Amino acid sequence: MNFLEEKILCDGVIKPGNILKIDNFLNHQIDIDIMRQMAYELKRRFRGVEVNKVLTIEASGIAIATMLGNLYDVPVVFAKKGETANCTDDKYVSSAYSFTHKTVNNVFVSRPYLNATDKVLIVDDFLADGEAVHALIDLVHQAGGEVSGIGIAVEKGQQKGGRILREEGYRLESIAIIEEMDWETQTIRFREQ
Repeated sequence: MNFLEEKILCDGVIKPGNILKIDNFLNHQIDIDIMRQMAYELKRRFRGVEVNKVLTIEASGIAIATMLGNLYDVPVVFAKKGETANCTDDKYVSSAYSFTHKTVNNVFVSRPYLNATDKVLIVDDFLADGEAVHALIDLVHQAGGEVSGIGIAVEKGQQKGGRILREEGYRLESIAIIEEMDWETQTIRFREQ
């Protein structure tokens, strides 16, 4: 069992609807030591892979991506979910359904921050059905860049996202893969890796 699986078993709470609540260390309050360990683990797993940019989606992936960008010494870009007054019209746009929030979000990255020379490592906190990751892949492709790999903290292995991304040929590394979880018994079974 790895450090993240142990942390999930210790601090995670399963909610009805296949929801894992780990906001005391990842999604609301950030445990810097766990973020650091995740960044080192993803860097180890992607050893030898060329990366010149890390891309995530707001909000919970930003902490992991920032730590990883620091290790690679490359810029970190995050796709924004909401328009602001200072948004440019010059942007790449995609849409993603959020399993957790049950909404479709248009996400965007301003064009100057992704380009055809980028070799992008996509990072996110959770992978369920793969919608957010597919939106990020779409943004990279719109820019003409290359997806070097996809690093995930927690993959819900009982959902389709990981299987589909692997079938599409992407290199996907998930630190913890949940095979089953039961909210009534608060039990989790992880996939052997």
